[in-house]
Amino acid sequence: MAKERVDVLAYKQGLFETREQAKRGVMAGLVVAVLNGERFDKPGEKIPDDTELKLKGEKLKYVSRGGLKLEKALQVFGLSVDGATTIDIGASTGGFTDVMLQNGAELIFAVDVGTNQLAWKLRQDPRVVSMEQFNFRYAEKTDFEQEPSFASIDVSFISLSLILPALHRVLADQGQVVALVKPQFEAGREQIGKNGIICDAKVHQNVLESVTSMAVEQGFSVLGLDYSPIQGGHGNIEFLAYLKKEDGASNQVALEIEKVVERAHREFKDE
Repeated sequence: MAKERVDVLAYKQGLFETREQAKRGVMAGLVVAVLNGERFDKPGEKIPDDTELKLKGEKLKYVSRGGLKLEKALQVFGLSVDGATTIDIGASTGGFTDVMLQNGAELIFAVDVGTNQLAWKLRQDPRVVSMEQFNFRYAEKTDFEQEPSFASIDVSFISLSLILPALHRVLADQGQVVALVKPQFEAGREQIGKNGIICDAKVHQNVLESVTSMAVEQGFSVLGLDYSPIQGGHGNIEFLAYLKKEDGASNQVALEIEKVVERAHREFKDE
């Protein structure tokens, strides 16, 4: 498990505007872990880089800060899950599931290969079906008691090319998808830098061109593209893609890719 300084992690997760502010905030005891409330007061302390942090006393909008990714996607792509049956692929703690619940989803299949990760309050919600130790790449329509019309994807250590074929089998016709594109899991090894970080905008562009073309080949139109408001592991820039399962699938963002990558790099240039 890779580790990162507490102050750097707090800065990358957007708790402070500058690294100096993050350093002072940690020293003042303002930074705590979301999971167990552990307080950190040494800026240089190294902790696992997937540790979610928050400010002391801060009430998070969702069970995971990662929920902000799907929140942005619903807003910028103009999507609604109100009354829908949905799948959260790579649910983990349940940030995306929480967003769907708060936006009126009727039934959510929270799918993850892991176990005991989904937040307790989501496990207790009758609208949530927790499907642990479930490898979605082998999913079939019969695995789900209702046909979903919306899906979110936030998976790690696996390419979307292994997820979309299964999703095409499971999702309703005209079903909508928000997929988090993680270049560090899509690019070739030779394109990935030290500590698994991709800093090259050209690599990001190539990955998005490849992933969007692949999505069309799998029967999904690509209707929207933007960057994630939160960086991924090690500070990697990630992207949000809006897909739709339909006949005659097409790529409607091909001419936007370069501009989206440029905006993302401007947003995170100092991080």
